[in-house]
Amino acid sequence: MPQPDHISIYDLPDFEALDDDTKRYFEVCQEKLGMVPNVLRTFSANQEKLRAFGQYYNTLMLAPSGLSKLEREMVAVVVSSANRCFYCLVAHGQAVRKLSGDPQLGEMLVMNYRVAQLSDRQRAMLDFAWILTTAPWEVAAPERAKLTEAGLSQDEIFDLSDVVAFFNMSNRFAIASDMMPNPEYHGMDRE
Repeated sequence: MPQPDHISIYDLPDFEALDDDTKRYFEVCQEKLGMVPNVLRTFSANQEKLRAFGQYYNTLMLAPSGLSKLEREMVAVVVSSANRCFYCLVAHGQAVRKLSGDPQLGEMLVMNYRVAQLSDRQRAMLDFAWILTTAPWEVAAPERAKLTEAGLSQDEIFDLSDVVAFFNMSNRFAIASDMMPNPEYHGMDRE
């Protein structure tokens, strides 16, 4: 049974109604990814917010960091699992499959990251992401100390916290807007 065929609850502008910057951005997405992610299409309802979202996402997830791209995507999936965000679980689960070369890892992180064979560093990061998402009031010095003990620097803890916070925000927006993942994500990077 296929997922619903809508993008989100919002009335979205046609390509020709987009400003020139957004058109170019969508053309680059189509060229590099073979699609325009539905999160970007949804944000096109407010192109100023689309630009802010895209800039923040690209800085957070693609710019140099002590956290690898795979680690950041793993955090995105675990946060999205806690929040049960269908869009982000599908989209970022695909990114984990691609970056790790392991189709099972993405599925484990979606369902229960604790069953995955992870490094101590990854386990500490994902445990922190889980508690910061599900019980943020419980985050205190001992939780941050576990990250330091696992070898994360202050800059890496900053980036980890930023990724967790961003995906809690974007999960809530995706859920509120009934955003559907691009159907292509489901079959990508599977054996």
